[in-house]
Amino acid sequence: MVVTRWGARFMGRRFPVSIGRGGMTDDKCEGDGATPRGIWRLVGGKYRSDRVTHPDGMMCLDPIAPDDIWSDDPSDTSYNHPLRAASYPMSHEKLHMTARLYDVVLYSDWNFPNAVPLRGSAIFVHQWRKPRHPTAGCLAFAPKDLRWILARWTPQSRIFVR
Repeated sequence: MVVTRWGARFMGRRFPVSIGRGGMTDDKCEGDGATPRGIWRLVGGKYRSDRVTHPDGMMCLDPIAPDDIWSDDPSDTSYNHPLRAASYPMSHEKLHMTARLYDVVLYSDWNFPNAVPLRGSAIFVHQWRKPRHPTAGCLAFAPKDLRWILARWTPQSRIFVR
């Protein structure tokens, strides 16, 4: 998949895509709101089993539990990693949210698994809030487009953000 600020191309189709409110960057920093340029792999993901059926495709996705979180605190030893905690003292992002953004959420390998503090965390592929509405640095698609892409994603597939 090739992603530019104008959209995404995958398997001969074009898709509108939301990128970070800070645009795209070659120098990703935690909290800058930018989408990092580079080549990403999708390394896992989850879905809201109470809202959607398991998405079709080769990726094995687990249901999101109410206490699933993702550490986004650069001082945390678990920075840019998934955790399960009912309460957590460090800054984190809840994966089980009221908004439908993470009804399907896919984890990229941006700064993962060997996370460098302040190089960016929680760079996901997920559903958009509304068409082309900016993200905090992730890529977001219309729900139907995300499901179409996921159904055709293979272990060899990559995301080229440029």
